[in-house]
Amino acid sequence: MKKILVPVDFSEHSEYALEVAASLAKTFDAEIVVLHMMGLSESTVNENESEEFAEAQYYMKLAKKRFELFLNRPWLKGVKINQMVQNYKVFSEINNISKEQDIDLIVMGSHGASGISEIFVGSNTEKVVRSSEVPVLVIKKRTEKFRIKKVAFGFDFEPKSLSAFKNLKKLCAVLNAELCLLYVNLPGIRFMSTEQMQAKTTEFLNLAFQGQEDQLPEVTYYCDYSIEKGIYNFAKETHADVIAVTTHGRSGLAHFFKGSIGEDVANHLDLPVIVTRI
Repeated sequence: MKKILVPVDFSEHSEYALEVAASLAKTFDAEIVVLHMMGLSESTVNENESEEFAEAQYYMKLAKKRFELFLNRPWLKGVKINQMVQNYKVFSEINNISKEQDIDLIVMGSHGASGISEIFVGSNTEKVVRSSEVPVLVIKKRTEKFRIKKVAFGFDFEPKSLSAFKNLKKLCAVLNAELCLLYVNLPGIRFMSTEQMQAKTTEFLNLAFQGQEDQLPEVTYYCDYSIEKGIYNFAKETHADVIAVTTHGRSGLAHFFKGSIGEDVANHLDLPVIVTRI
C-alpha cells in the first residue's frame, strides 16, 4: 500500500478517518493524500474580474489555512502528507483523483444517515462509495491504534461480484488480514438448502481460484432476517475488526427501490466498513 486518500470537511468524523489513515500509513510506510472539496459554482471561479472570483480565492486560502490547524496532530508526526484543495462538487470526481494519484485505499468518516433525508439526499459517503473503483474504508467513530486482523465479508457469491471479491482479497493480502467469507441465508422465497448454498459458493470460488482449487477458503452459512443483520451478527460473533461488503453503485430512484447492501451497512453500523464496487 503506497497511497491513501482521505476526503475531509474538517469535521470530527473527518478527524476519525485521518487518524485511521495515519495508523495505516505508519504500518505500510504509505503517503496520505488529504482532499478538501470546495464546491463553488463555476461562475464564481471563472469570472476573473468579478467580486465572486475574489470571494472564491478567499475561500481557497481559508481552506488552506484550516489545513494547518486540522493537520496539527501528534499522531501525524512522521507521516508523509500531500494536501489538495479542489473546487469539486460532484463526488464521482474523487474516483478520478484516485486514478490520477494511484490511490490504493480511500478512508472516509461518516456521520451516517437516517429518516427521510437519506432517501432524497444521502450522505457524502454514499456518493463516494457509489462511484469509487477503489475500496472505501468507512469510519464511524474514533478508533485508537487501528488495526485490521480479521475482515468479515458477506456477499452474494454471484459471478458479477468476482472483480469486487478479487479486489478485496488483494487488499486483505496487503493488510495481512484474514478474510472470513459469509453467505447469509434469508427466509421466504430466497431461502436455500445447505446443499444449494454449498453448490453456489463452491462454483463461485472455483471461478475465483482457477488453478488453485486446492486452496479454496471456507464459507460460513448464516441464517438471519436480513443480509445487514446477518453480516453484523456474524462480525460480532467472530470479533471481526472490519465488515466488508459490495455495492452496485446505483443512484436515484433505482437505488432507493432496489437498495444497496454496501451503503446500508456503511451508514448504519458502528464497525468500520470496507466497501468494494461491483
